[in-house]
Amino acid sequence: MSNSTLFQTTNHSPDKLPVSVEGVHTPDALASASGLWIASAGSAMLTAGDYPLKSQSNWLLILCQSGSFHLNTNDLKLRNRECCMIPVETSGSVLHVAQEARIIWMTIGGRLAMNYMSLMGAMPHRAMKQGTLPSQVKLGKSIVQAIVRIGSVREASSAQLQQLLWGLLASHSGQPVAMDAVLSHEISKVIDAMRKNQYKDSFTLSDMANLSRMPVETFRKRFVTEVGMPPQSYQLFCKMERAKTLLKEGLTVRQAGIEVGMDDPYHFSKTFKNIVGMSPSHFTKTTIAR
Repeated sequence: MSNSTLFQTTNHSPDKLPVSVEGVHTPDALASASGLWIASAGSAMLTAGDYPLKSQSNWLLILCQSGSFHLNTNDLKLRNRECCMIPVETSGSVLHVAQEARIIWMTIGGRLAMNYMSLMGAMPHRAMKQGTLPSQVKLGKSIVQAIVRIGSVREASSAQLQQLLWGLLASHSGQPVAMDAVLSHEISKVIDAMRKNQYKDSFTLSDMANLSRMPVETFRKRFVTEVGMPPQSYQLFCKMERAKTLLKEGLTVRQAGIEVGMDDPYHFSKTFKNIVGMSPSHFTKTTIAR
């Protein structure tokens, strides 16, 4: 494509643009009044090379759908099912792809964009990376499809994009958002039980199956089909998101670990780093840094 909202050409490689599809969105009156909307979105297949990004006047969210890439901003290395969130007006960002990567991206605008991105785990002063759920990737694809279709039905498109945007946050917050539709009663019951005490309990696979009143293997397969990942992986993801919130609120690493059912600080720190991409102590320092 000759003109991209996200990617810029360079003097050395004026034709170096990825195979991508993207669109822009002018919010309707209701979306504008809400203070939050998706301004643009797209997907791209990146082959080996460097891809300079244009500075954005809105928040930028990039999801790695497959493969891997390196973002020079804060030296972030992203793999399959991880995302990065880049603050407004960040300049000089470059994606380096060693082999290939498929990405989904979107820009989020409005007076409430900072509040929304904060709830998504972003920080106002630096680019961050974190894991994503399969349902979020699914919602990201739907956002791209919706924004590319925008034409004469702008109002309907704005309403759909608003629903998808809030679905993205709901999924991130551990609410029962299914891959394709509403979660079944059996799976929702398990997810709600995890949320009820804010992930302090650690449910075994057998515990979860008993809650759903299904045999263990049947439950496991159903959970993966509906949510997109194994139940215990989902539980760990939600625990670490809860831990991030607690660390931002000022709890120590040990206290945050205990609150999410991990009394051993070493085990908690190792799990946190594996999922979040940095140690909890580093995360705390990054959160309070200005």
